[in-house]
Parts: sequence; C-alpha cells; structure tokens
Amino acid sequence: MEQLLQQYQSVTQNKVMHWFNAGNINDFPENGGACVKYKTKQIAVYNFTRKSAWYACQNLCPHKMEMVLSRGMVGDLSGIPKIACPLHKKTFSLENGENLNGEDYKIATYPVKIENENVYIGFTD
Repeated sequence: MEQLLQQYQSVTQNKVMHWFNAGNINDFPENGGACVKYKTKQIAVYNFTRKSAWYACQNLCPHKMEMVLSRGMVGDLSGIPKIACPLHKKTFSLENGENLNGEDYKIATYPVKIENENVYIGFTD
C-alpha cells in the first residue's frame, strides 16, 4: 500500500510540466468533488463555488488507504479550504495538503486552472 501512496506528490504551479484536461466545468458538482484518472493516479477535483475556487488533490485517503476523498465534504476552517474524508472525517487543506487534525500524514495537492470552460490539472509527469 505504501507504493500506492508514494505515487502522489504535491505539485506547485511553477513546477507544472503538463496541464491535463480533466473535463468541462459542468462535469463537476458545485461545492463538491468528482474523481478523474490521470495515468495511474486517481485525482479528486473540487468546484468550491462558495469560494469561487477550484482545487485538486489525491483521491486516496492516507489514513484508511481508500479512494474516497472525492466524496468528502468541502468546507472551510478559519479561511482554509478543506476536504473531510467521508470515512473518518479527518480534514486536509486543499491548498497545501496539510492534515488539519495535527497528524503526520498529508495529501498531495495539484494546481488547477480554468480555460474556455475546461478544467486543467497541473502535473510534473
């Protein structure tokens, strides 16, 4: 299972080498998430309309090792956009993947851009 988790590494905007077209903006629910596949990765994409922002992260919960984060609840903790895992309610920052419950494990996050009503996720591979 560790190998599965190791394939997910956060990407910053300035490190993007490839923008992947994840779909049309209408393919994603408002204030919720959906899962897309990029190579061997499952990526959760969120249309956080309450913040007028888009986010992407690994779909793999690092605690339970299940592909469920796209089904979690999006919210806000003191101005930090977050996702709560639907299995155990642990929360992670959608900006940097930090575990907002103070535990060691975190999630990988990816930059998102919207162009011509299409959602693009940035990757280094």
